[in-house]
Amino acid sequence: MALLRWGLGRQNVHRSSRVLLLKLTVIVISVLLLCEYFIYYLVIFRCHWPEVKTLAPGDDQEPVLKAMFLADTHLLGEIRGHWLDKLRREWQMERAFQTALWLLQPEVVFILGDIFDEGKWSTPQAWADDVQRFQKMFRHGSHVQLKVVIGNHDIGFHYQMSKYRIKRFEEVFSSERLFSWKGVNFVMVNSVAMEGDGCSICSEVEAELREISRKLNCSREVQGSSQCEGEQRLPFSTPVLLQHYPLYRASDANCSGEDAAPPEERNVPFKEKYDVLSQEASQKLLWWLQPRLVLSGHTHSACEVLHPGGVLEVSVPSFSWRNRNNPSFIMGSLTSRDYALSKCYLPFEDRVLTTYGAAVSFLVLLVLAHFERLPSSLLSGWKRCRMHTKR
Repeated sequence: MALLRWGLGRQNVHRSSRVLLLKLTVIVISVLLLCEYFIYYLVIFRCHWPEVKTLAPGDDQEPVLKAMFLADTHLLGEIRGHWLDKLRREWQMERAFQTALWLLQPEVVFILGDIFDEGKWSTPQAWADDVQRFQKMFRHGSHVQLKVVIGNHDIGFHYQMSKYRIKRFEEVFSSERLFSWKGVNFVMVNSVAMEGDGCSICSEVEAELREISRKLNCSREVQGSSQCEGEQRLPFSTPVLLQHYPLYRASDANCSGEDAAPPEERNVPFKEKYDVLSQEASQKLLWWLQPRLVLSGHTHSACEVLHPGGVLEVSVPSFSWRNRNNPSFIMGSLTSRDYALSKCYLPFEDRVLTTYGAAVSFLVLLVLAHFERLPSSLLSGWKRCRMHTKR
């Protein structure tokens, strides 16, 4: 009988171990699903499209264009970054982007440069591999348009860029510089070429911008003007300027917010033609295009700057957790006359890591508690067995 009890005790131990294994499996799978999948829905669900000011009663309501703006995805290539880091960051960006598309339903998405981290070095095969990964991560339906602006990591800084690198970028992402939809004009600038030194690429880019400026001026003129006669008119709308480099500012000293540059970096002076455009190039763009809004990337941090004439520039933070603990993107509701912007934050990485740490601690405690009970069960059964033997 005692042996039977001891055997039953061992069966209980095995049953208890199976229950423990089941608990551990359920907890691990639940935490992984929460931190790697559902968290993006929980966080992005709180984001809402901003409302544009309504027109006076009786006026025709203008169509509202819903646009997402993100920057600096920096997909790692074959040279820099550990494979695990690459896998992790690309999974995060893919889940964030696909969740945002599903929940927010934007009509157009703009990425403001530095799509790739190693475009300036990539071999043809490495470039093809990077493009394939990008297209998988940022896949979208035909009802969404994706527009991409050139960044310095895509084609190199001014002294590195070449017609070959620009051509291969434009073969994938289009060479479009002027995009109009629902009465809203967007001008997408190759800001890397705004060096102002008269290089052939720079001269071509400036000539394109002057032609765009002429077309925009024609849209403002009275129909039948001799300068614009017989030409297809753009919508009558002050443009939105999109570029990678920010317009000139001395530093980020006046930037604020939880996703602005760290306090110790805000007063570091910016270098013209490296951190920001030169004053001359900035003045040219503002004069030629007369934008109502400017959106830029490059600094990886948020900032809002008011330029002469009341033109607002918004620097969009990096979309990659490799560059920030708290990535975000801008949501814009735009009409031909007005716009409204809001920011959508993505999951904070330190909070995700804290969740993982708490889960690991709980699992350790669960295992320890189980194995502390295990010896007592076996010992109890063994004692009963010995007592029966002595009798």
